[in-house]
Amino acid sequence: MKVLIFSARNFEKEYLKNSNNDKHKITFTLDALSSKTAIQAVGFDAVSIFSGDIACNNTLEKLKDFGVKYVALRSAGYDNVNIRAAAILGIKVANVPNYSPYAIAEYAAGLLLVLNRKLIEANNRVKHFNFSLDNLVGFDLNDKTIGVIGTGKIGSLMVKIMHGFGCHVIGYDITENSSLVDSYNLKYMPLETLCKTADIISIHVPLNTETHHLIDESLIEIMKPGVLIINTARGAVVETSHVIKGLKNKTIGGFAMDVYEKEHDIFFKDLSNTIPTDDMLITLNVMPNVLITGHQAFLTKEALTNIAETTIYNLDCWSEGLKTENELYK
Repeated sequence: MKVLIFSARNFEKEYLKNSNNDKHKITFTLDALSSKTAIQAVGFDAVSIFSGDIACNNTLEKLKDFGVKYVALRSAGYDNVNIRAAAILGIKVANVPNYSPYAIAEYAAGLLLVLNRKLIEANNRVKHFNFSLDNLVGFDLNDKTIGVIGTGKIGSLMVKIMHGFGCHVIGYDITENSSLVDSYNLKYMPLETLCKTADIISIHVPLNTETHHLIDESLIEIMKPGVLIINTARGAVVETSHVIKGLKNKTIGGFAMDVYEKEHDIFFKDLSNTIPTDDMLITLNVMPNVLITGHQAFLTKEALTNIAETTIYNLDCWSEGLKTENELYK
């Protein structure tokens, strides 16, 4: 099978090559999939895309015309793919549902520690031989209340990690996990109650019509003053402009984000020699109580291995005329 790998980054190429082991004829391109770049897929049976690629109806129609029959996602989330349109067009789509929930949960915990204890500022000072401790005061996580929004595979691990820190863990999800209640004394409650109660909020829900801008002004207004918010889920789960307002009026004491609702055409690129034009990102980037990373929570050796292996597995199944259990339907 001839496969075009869109948005191919250097850090993942070797993992894909090793997993493929010359079974498929794969070609890498740094370009992201869009309606403009879809023409590169002429002559390919399948394309593989990442979270920053856009497989909208128009793009999928072009892929269909170019002879593409399969779309292999290298991510768990698939909000960037019009699954219904793909089904109508007869294009099969599969994702990587379980590459490493540990990578995301551990990273979320790391963001919390760095944000709370102001480690970036402390390190920057020491680089200039400034060993002052002024304005570096954080707080103990022990005995604090952390609200975990979304208790699936990643959220469940976050519950376990925070329980280990001695936190009181509360949760919100449309489906409750009784094992978390039994093992870690997790207390489920309505989202509004969680926001009123939590000292820290960590977000672990997928992006869909129900979760788009889930964290907005109405919820931020009822949060405890000084709350810390950690988002390693999807950028558009939070209304960024409302978060900025909450930071300015000090309702939100700190915000750590590995995802951004306008990250397309920004993240995964070196823009250091360009003039930034995104006002919200500029505002967040200059705030001392905001920590931003460029969608790297998944970036571990284990996760990259699992992503590559599952991506190739999905392609293997299709090439053999089989259905993969990772196929997505609408």
